[in-house]
Amino acid sequence: MNKPLKSASTTNRDDRIELGNEKQCELFGEHMRGFQTSGPEEERHIKRWLAGNCFGDNYTRMGLTGAQREMITFCFLSALGTEPQLKSHIGGNFHVGNDAHYLINVISNCMPYIGYPRTLNAIRCIHEMEK
Repeated sequence: MNKPLKSASTTNRDDRIELGNEKQCELFGEHMRGFQTSGPEEERHIKRWLAGNCFGDNYTRMGLTGAQREMITFCFLSALGTEPQLKSHIGGNFHVGNDAHYLINVISNCMPYIGYPRTLNAIRCIHEMEK
C-alpha cells in the first residue's frame, strides 16, 4: 500500500528521546538538557513521552520550519488556555524569530475561533514574556 506522502520522520525508536531533548534545548535553552530524567521518578514517564513523542517524533519532522511549528503550537495552546505551557512556547517563538508584534497579529486572527478571553490572556502572556 502506498502512503500519500513520503515519511517526514527524522528519528527512530533508539534516538527519538535524545533528539527530542536536543530540540527542547534548542527551543527553550540548556536548562532543558536531561529534562526527561529529572524530577520525581513517578513523573519521569511523562517527561520521556514529551521528549520522545512531542519533540522527538513531531518537532524534528521535516516539512515545517521551527518558526511555523512554534506559531502553530502558540495557536493551539492559546485556544486550550494552558498559560504555563503557552508562556514557554512564546519564549520558543521569540527564540525562532517570531516577535511579539507577529504573535499579536496571529492571535488576532484566532480570536473569532477562541474568543476574547483567551485572546486577551494570550496577549497578556506575550507581554509578560517580553520582559
